[in-house]
Amino acid sequence: MLTPKQRAELKAMANSLDASFQIGKGGVNDAQAAQIDDYLRVHELIKIRVLENSLLTAREAAEDIAERIGADVVQCIGSKAVLFKRNEKEPKIKLKNK
Repeated sequence: MLTPKQRAELKAMANSLDASFQIGKGGVNDAQAAQIDDYLRVHELIKIRVLENSLLTAREAAEDIAERIGADVVQCIGSKAVLFKRNEKEPKIKLKNK
């Protein structure tokens, strides 16, 4: 669970990111969730984009993915969502505790 200050810090980091994955009309499948999990293992922070033809909103897609892979939803704005998952072995992003 992220604190509000940690969430704000991650939002600032995600501001410069481009969307790494797109969710289309098929929604989120297991293969996509596994790819996103692999990406998060390396980068810890990801921005995804939900296409207009998708049946899901960005919030629904982000929560679905987060639940499947054990990540945190940082924010959802419009068609984009940001997810964070800490790499316990080799953390890349240092977050403040409070």
